[in-house]
Amino acid sequence: MTWSEMQPLLEQACWDTLYMVGWSALIAVAAGLPLGLLLVLTDRGGLLQNVVVNKVIGQVVNIGRSMPFIILMVALMGFTRSVVGTTIGRDAAIVPLAISAIPFFARLVETAVREVDHGLVEAVQSMGGNTWTVVRKVLVPESLPSLISSATTTVVALIGYSAITGTVGAGGLGDLAVRYGYQRFETELMWITVGILAVVISIIQFAGDYAARRLHRRGGHAGAAPRLKLLRSGTPKAAADGTTAEGAATGGATAPAAAETGPEPVKVP
Repeated sequence: MTWSEMQPLLEQACWDTLYMVGWSALIAVAAGLPLGLLLVLTDRGGLLQNVVVNKVIGQVVNIGRSMPFIILMVALMGFTRSVVGTTIGRDAAIVPLAISAIPFFARLVETAVREVDHGLVEAVQSMGGNTWTVVRKVLVPESLPSLISSATTTVVALIGYSAITGTVGAGGLGDLAVRYGYQRFETELMWITVGILAVVISIIQFAGDYAARRLHRRGGHAGAAPRLKLLRSGTPKAAADGTTAEGAATGGATAPAAAETGPEPVKVP
């Protein structure tokens, strides 16, 4: 097979893969983020402690993660048909891809949010912050670098799952490699497809790692805004003449004691 014959096949396969993975990743993040937060909030000692709800959500997530994707895709055919009107093609493949990625991402979100310093949560609560304030101002911003890494891992996993969607006529790079590389013995096209997949995954992983590192370098997890706000709210304002808070508490004196008494006189023999 010549390059002119392979090029349109590769272009269409790349577009199919990006289309399926992009939409399923957006759905997984939108649904998996609140699900992961609920796993933390409803746990013992959480802000919305409810052991029954936590166990139910946890079991649903565990079942979704334990089911092989090919079996899940077949089991969801009826649901897929009710959502998109068909069980064949790219749009049909998005449904099982997203549903398989939601519990996967939810567990990663749970792990990331549990790493947040509980002292910040208590500080916001002591200032009258409700559960929504804690989630919006502390839990999500403080765990944002880990959340970005989790989303990156989810996207990479979805690229691997997308190779299986060829069984329902969804296309993609994985399907192209199987149909032409294995069934038609086009070894050259198969290795080109493998190389493209490796490059795409490397770019996505690099972008996710770079974004997470940048957030860490900006003062931790999405900045230290909650800490600063809490400190500023409890610290008296400095005087206009430049006195510090410590100096204001002692009457405005900022010079050290040695400066007030002056240097010790030198004794001349």
